[in-house]
Amino acid sequence: MVATLHDVAQIAGVSIKTVSNVINDHPHIRPATKQRVLEAIAELDYHPNLSARSLRSGRTGMIGLALPELSLSYFAELADAVIRSAERHGVTVLIEQTGGDRDREIGLLSSPRRQLTDGLIFSPLGLGNDDADFLKVGYPLVLLGERVFGGPTDHVTMRNVDAARAATEHLIRQGRRRIAVVGAHDGEVIGSAGLRLRGYREALDAAGIPFDPALLGFTTLWHRSNGATAMRELLASGVQFDAVFGLNDTLTLGAMRVLQEAGLHIPEDVATIGFDDLDEAQYSLPTLSTIDPGREEIAETAVRILLERINATDPASPPREILADFRVIERESTATHGGAGERMRASAAAGTVGETGASAPARAGVTALS
Repeated sequence: MVATLHDVAQIAGVSIKTVSNVINDHPHIRPATKQRVLEAIAELDYHPNLSARSLRSGRTGMIGLALPELSLSYFAELADAVIRSAERHGVTVLIEQTGGDRDREIGLLSSPRRQLTDGLIFSPLGLGNDDADFLKVGYPLVLLGERVFGGPTDHVTMRNVDAARAATEHLIRQGRRRIAVVGAHDGEVIGSAGLRLRGYREALDAAGIPFDPALLGFTTLWHRSNGATAMRELLASGVQFDAVFGLNDTLTLGAMRVLQEAGLHIPEDVATIGFDDLDEAQYSLPTLSTIDPGREEIAETAVRILLERINATDPASPPREILADFRVIERESTATHGGAGERMRASAAAGTVGETGASAPARAGVTALS
């Protein structure tokens, strides 16, 4: 038979109210009493009736987290950060994956599963600004990402434009002038790709470097294989570049593999920088310079303000937009080694790379610039 609250109280020699207080971590319970109750719970293998508790309190103690794709390292690490933050606040996280599909994202917002949670942290990929009305829901909702701005709900996001500008400026300070981009989305303005490309162009303009659309490597998804494909296309085009800004780390790692397969050295021949500060960026060869977009801050802030809404006495207060801070993290892929570019200049003098971009196969598409 399933143990009940009454059974635990009998074994521990206390009232049912005392057992309930222990389960709910109520303060001011004598340590000896608490220990007896916990021992009785363990002896009987008692599990609280969460459905009954939620009916009494109006809370489930769970929050939802909806992400596009957990196979992408950024979203996996974001989920981990949200879970750890939620645990510190004493709540559990129910994770759902949307695949970035607009219809699935719309369906998720009105799914019966929302009754299992007290609120939702939502990172859409298929929705856009025109879909903001779908976010007018009857439960606490915190939006992540760059798909919808100025919507009816709290929004926590990163400083995409400023951070991308800082990444590009970092390469420019290393003496790089022909900076390729991997991960551009054709025609996108609102969204991570569009915003990061804007920051890239702002940095070029500020440095007096002309923008060259031939340096843009376009992709659809931001997977490692897409970064590799975009880099192969850039090399095959013969366009000259001495640095690469990957719009996320995963793309950049794929591009780095292709550069190295082509016989190019990083950073001597081509400096590279990514965006996201994934854990694996510390262990690539060479280690990858990147932007830390404030993922931990985003997770902690999203959990905190969602719980504020859940417990709010004034749930109709205006929505907030909160931007996390970012950092440029310099690692080996952009490190200056005293003679960065010297090997390329020597190669060019020996005829390996010509002024028009014609070269031996291993050097296609890259030239030294001073």
